[in-house]
Amino acid sequence: MDGSDTSMRAAAYACGLARRQRCRLVVTYAAPVLTWAWAIPGATSMLLAAHQELETELRAEVQRAAEEMRIPVCFVSRRGDAYGCLREVAAEVKADIVVVGASTQAHHVLGGSVASRLVRLGRWPITVVP
Repeated sequence: MDGSDTSMRAAAYACGLARRQRCRLVVTYAAPVLTWAWAIPGATSMLLAAHQELETELRAEVQRAAEEMRIPVCFVSRRGDAYGCLREVAAEVKADIVVVGASTQAHHVLGGSVASRLVRLGRWPITVVP
């Protein structure tokens, strides 16, 4: 979950799936690593604060939806690229399925989106929500 429209739809879909299957939901937020921020004075602290604020908002949204749907939920926050973080968390929790939002970025046509990379990995069923 990263706050994008597709990730929010994927989270809603996963909540419904967890409710119907009566299982636990693990929501992952992957905060990007700030590799270039050191070059701009003050950028690192500003970007870290923005990521922290987004994480807090997403955590509250997930908790609210989980309480409303009466499903057990765990919110995991990691620092790194989305593909690596999702892969690690899914392996750690022994996920039955991974639900991700479809990419809306044009450059993913060449390099592959998070969803397509997870599909190619072939460890879990992947549901891609548009």
